[in-house]
Amino acid sequence: MTVYVVATREKTKDADAFAKYGPAAAAAGAGHPITPLAFYGKIDVLEGAPIEGAVILSFPDEAAARAWYESPAYQAAREHRLKGADYRFFMIAGVDEPPAG
Repeated sequence: MTVYVVATREKTKDADAFAKYGPAAAAAGAGHPITPLAFYGKIDVLEGAPIEGAVILSFPDEAAARAWYESPAYQAAREHRLKGADYRFFMIAGVDEPPAG
């Protein structure tokens, strides 16, 4: 079942530290079956607190998502993200079939 990793950047804390995250995270994706569905595009927050950015990544299954997230390369990139910005980062399972009705 398809799994999505969703990340929302709530607030940048250290722009210099955060600048190191993007290139490191991109390199960490090499060899992993990641399909970006949304990547820091235009945001229109309909409810809740404003966010600075959002990403939605698709993986073929939970094991693939965890293999990427837990990889040494992404964990090293993650350190820059944690120093540079406040994020909400979560994984959600897709649906096999849309609900009826």
